[in-house]
Amino acid sequence: MRKIFQSRWFKIPFNILLYGFSAYGLLLTMTYFAMKFKLTNEAGSIDANNRYFQDMHDKYNQSFKVDSVSMMRHRYEVLNRILVLNEYYPKNAQYILEAYQNSKDEKIALQMLDAVDLRLTDNEEYISAIQELREKRFKRKKTTGLSVFEWMNIEEWKAFRIAVQKDKKWIDSAARASGVEARLIVACLAGEQIRLFNSKRESYKRYIGPLKVLVLENNLSYGVTGIKENTAIKIEKYLKDSTSTFYLGKKFANLLDYDSLTNYTNNINDTMNTRIKRLVQFNNHYYSYLYAALFVKQIKMQWQRAGFPIDNRPEILASLFNLGYAKSKPKKNPSVGGSEYEVGNSKYTFGSIAFEFYYSGELADVFPYEKSRFDCY
Repeated sequence: MRKIFQSRWFKIPFNILLYGFSAYGLLLTMTYFAMKFKLTNEAGSIDANNRYFQDMHDKYNQSFKVDSVSMMRHRYEVLNRILVLNEYYPKNAQYILEAYQNSKDEKIALQMLDAVDLRLTDNEEYISAIQELREKRFKRKKTTGLSVFEWMNIEEWKAFRIAVQKDKKWIDSAARASGVEARLIVACLAGEQIRLFNSKRESYKRYIGPLKVLVLENNLSYGVTGIKENTAIKIEKYLKDSTSTFYLGKKFANLLDYDSLTNYTNNINDTMNTRIKRLVQFNNHYYSYLYAALFVKQIKMQWQRAGFPIDNRPEILASLFNLGYAKSKPKKNPSVGGSEYEVGNSKYTFGSIAFEFYYSGELADVFPYEKSRFDCY
């Protein structure tokens, strides 16, 4: 046994194991003391752009405005900066655009763009393009919450917006019955009601202002759309006259037939005939809108048959709605016009008011743009 312990084959492996365990033990001891005295902690470093990150945080958490005017300005900035970035790094521009379309969050989109700007500080061409974009923005006049259409900034218009939305069910019903786009009907309504803002100031003070309802005319012109009795008679006549250039077809022939079972009498129309009584209703303006819609469609058919379609001319249709059948003479270059009146400090014609409303985008969420203005339902 003694010879075995003293042999070379035993000593070499034994010494290897002995020194190995000793070294391992020393390593564990050194590691313990290193951790105890925090000798293993990394010193770390502060990012060179730390100040930029802090400024970015402060910018979007303290001074980022979320009112409607500011958000619109932020939206334009996002889209313009994405367009610039797309010229240099379309992949990143696509990522940011997709994220913005999904989130609808201008703040996130601007932060994403700022992250890109930080990485491109050495790209002189890109930085120059962004700087030029910012300079253009600062040179512009201050933005405003007002409409570019002056008459939409007056108190009467604000009341009208509320009032017309109360009539949505009647307008939509008339639109479906006649096949005339609801927004086109409202364009004619806007022209008529705004005409009354100045001429019917007392009506505004009594009804539109406090009650947020439309002015109901009951003298010579009737209803909220101002239909004259003679015009109403002709509308009814042309619905049934298949030889007329205004004829709309059998489908519409009986649309204005009278219902003898319905009583349309109220305290302001009890001496009027049934035709006018239907137009002069306090809480149901359906016939005001239906007569207006049918008139516009009859005019449209007249011009179409003459070879001068005006389907896409809401300003011409509204002008003729205001002027009447006698002024509707199909020709190549029709003129916008109608009654002239002042709103605020500016003069307008009936047709121009209808045109501006129609294309303004006002109330588009309530009365949207359809693919066609006629037979669109």
